[in-house]
Amino acid sequence: MSYLRATRIVCWLLGAAFVVSVVHYVDNYVNYDDYPVQPADSALPTVTKDLVAISWFVFTALGGIGLLLWFRRHITTSAVFLTAYSVSGLIGIGHYTVAGATDMVWWRQTHVVLDIACGAAVLGFALWAARNSSELIPPAAKTPASAPQRDA
Repeated sequence: MSYLRATRIVCWLLGAAFVVSVVHYVDNYVNYDDYPVQPADSALPTVTKDLVAISWFVFTALGGIGLLLWFRRHITTSAVFLTAYSVSGLIGIGHYTVAGATDMVWWRQTHVVLDIACGAAVLGFALWAARNSSELIPPAAKTPASAPQRDA
């Protein structure tokens, strides 16, 4: 796949992931009390309302940095940041570790599952990009730095 085609794909993926994450995280923040919570004796940490809000900004910044690095053709470093961003969606699996999560209303289930799917898609793209980075970097960027100048 060419760099240009991969760029179109990553832009669409990140655009969809961004929109879905806005819906999911805003709903999770605004309607925090409607989401099932961990029992007090759970081994998993409790996710607070503020952590939901802060994490969205952190994850989104990581995705933005990943996209910027992609445009600069720092493919492997971009893949690392995109992998970190994918956790924004994949972490939605955590909802289903709590009893009662499958009892949430259908539209909440939908955006949680879509967010997880977007996270998986971004992760898949990042892994593909890392594996194929040598084909996505332009030949001029692959050449070694010019040889040191000799004294005359």
